[in-house]
Amino acid sequence: MRNTAYMLGALLVFLFALDLMISSLQHLGSGAAETIILATSNPFTGLFIGLLITAILQSSSSTTAMIVALVASGSITLQSAVPIVMGANVGTTITSTIVSLGFITKKKEFRRAVAAGTYHDFFNILTVVVLFPLEYYYGFLSGLSQYVASTFFSEGPAVIGGDFHMMGLGLGTLINSLVKAIDNGFILIMLSIGLLFGSILFFRGMLSNLLGIKSQGRLQQLFFESPAKAFGWGLITTAAIRSSTVTTSLVVPLVAKKIVKLQAAVPFILGANVGTTLTAFLASFFNSNAAISIAIAHILFNCIGVGLFFFVPVLKNIPVRLAEGLGELTLKYRLAGFLYLLLTFFFIPFSLIYFNKNSVSVRELTYERQLPGREKDYFTVICKNYENQQLSQWLVYEGSGSVDLQRMVSVYRRKNLLLISNDLFELNRPGFCRDGEDESGQYKLCIREVIPQWQVTPQVRADSVYVFEKRFRQGKTEDSTRVLYYISASSNLLLKKEKRLVATDSLLYREQLFSMEQK
Repeated sequence: MRNTAYMLGALLVFLFALDLMISSLQHLGSGAAETIILATSNPFTGLFIGLLITAILQSSSSTTAMIVALVASGSITLQSAVPIVMGANVGTTITSTIVSLGFITKKKEFRRAVAAGTYHDFFNILTVVVLFPLEYYYGFLSGLSQYVASTFFSEGPAVIGGDFHMMGLGLGTLINSLVKAIDNGFILIMLSIGLLFGSILFFRGMLSNLLGIKSQGRLQQLFFESPAKAFGWGLITTAAIRSSTVTTSLVVPLVAKKIVKLQAAVPFILGANVGTTLTAFLASFFNSNAAISIAIAHILFNCIGVGLFFFVPVLKNIPVRLAEGLGELTLKYRLAGFLYLLLTFFFIPFSLIYFNKNSVSVRELTYERQLPGREKDYFTVICKNYENQQLSQWLVYEGSGSVDLQRMVSVYRRKNLLLISNDLFELNRPGFCRDGEDESGQYKLCIREVIPQWQVTPQVRADSVYVFEKRFRQGKTEDSTRVLYYISASSNLLLKKEKRLVATDSLLYREQLFSMEQK
């Protein structure tokens, strides 16, 4: 009875240390995480940003929930978000790799621990190798997830919030109090790492003493008797505690002590990989179709990976062999595990992100706004354009000095299609019209003319300016107002927008680009 209490105590300390490390890193790095995500549109950079942020925060649940919120707000597009989610799936595996390093004092245990800790890494890396090119060239995941979302789900009224602490054992309250009391990310991280490695050593000793052949057989029978049973337990436990970090990390000492073989633990790890998608799905369930789409893309990524690398015999053993190969390498070189950790999760992604830092150009746009009977006022738009990408983001600030962020607008250009937030403009010939519908109702959007060169203001000149006219319909009759958009096709900028009464042509609202400055 006393030994069982010690065992449970060791497990509780292990979980506490793991959760404290995650909370500490989130406390240290979450402020920059959203800014980094918003800075990307290049799919390759997005992939490694997702990996790096999740490695820093040590929680794919937090990263994917953050991405769901950004997609829902329109801050990033679904196409930009999918590579980040892929990277987050790789980044979340760092925790089990860190746990495996706690067995470095014993060579053979260290070899098995590294193999168990890195299997999840190689599974996700190989899934990225297969799915990333399909997404990059054909929009496979984003297109499929959009289809599923629009077919089976409708728009929801609100966003669900959530606390993503891994266990409902009162650890969240205790850890939040500790984080507030210490309020120093580095001290918290050092404390959590010390507790984590200490608990691993203690946990390892308790496993050796308590789990003999008889109890080992009971454990195998309960959780790992068959692949289907192991997969189900991995999925259910991870969905219940909303963290694959815990479930996959707990497998590492079991494999290290030869209580469970790696091949028997693989279905459990894959079940955990699918179960962790529940958090992002819950965060999106009562939100927009775009937010639901990215959550579905997360589910599809994991399920397709399981289908390929577990059910296809030719591919099934590849991640196992890679993980066992790295484990064998650690027998010869103890530092191999540390080098793998640093290179895969930090050095390579950080280097690629750093070398792509100049791929974003920034312009500060000042717009003049006019309403009848009021004085003119101004607002600022920070426009970010990405090299070799037809994508930009507008950060709209109230006031001309970037005072208060009001909203973020994504602008996507592909050939002759220009998408500004939810408004689609087809850059066609004058006289071209199309019907559409938005939250205001049905409308007809027509191209009135194309101006080759236009001096917008003394400070601003634009080429290839398309003038669009939008008229809403009330039943069979047109609305009494019209909206005009002046859009530069060469720079993907909205130069002027005005709303007028059709009968009198009197102005109801106008905003116009006043000045433009390169940053």
